[in-house]
Amino acid sequence: LLLGCELTATTKSYTFQVDEEDDSDHILALSVVCLTDGAKDECNVVEVVGRNHENQEIAVPVANLKLSCQPLLSLDNFKLQPPVTFRLAAGSGPVHLAGWHRIMHREDASFEEDDDLSEEDEEELPPIMPAKK
Repeated sequence: LLLGCELTATTKSYTFQVDEEDDSDHILALSVVCLTDGAKDECNVVEVVGRNHENQEIAVPVANLKLSCQPLLSLDNFKLQPPVTFRLAAGSGPVHLAGWHRIMHREDASFEEDDDLSEEDEEELPPIMPAKK
C-alpha cells in the first residue's frame, strides 16, 4: 500500500497508526521527503515522533529541506513501526512525504521466508557506545 501525506503551516503533523486489535505485523517505509509547490526558501525540518522501549516519546529529525539547496531527500525506504507521527518542527512547508505500508499476516508462510540468512551468516554488529560529552 502506498502512503502519502503533506505537512504545512496549518497541518503540522500526521499520525500513522494501525488498529490495536490487528495481530498482523506492519512496516511503514518512508521513501521521499520533498518540498512542493508554494514552499518558501526557508529551513523545513521534519521529525519522526515515536516511542522507545520504555514507552517514552522520542522525536528524531529526518529531513532539513530548503528550496534553494536541498528541496528533496531520498530516505531509501527508512523503515518504521507504527504508530508513528511525522511533524513539521520548523518551517511552513508544504512538505510531501511518500512511502509504503506493508502488512504481514503472522499465519502467512511468506513472512518466515523473508529471512534468507541463517544465524551463522548474520553479521554481528558492535554495541553502540554512548557519545562523549
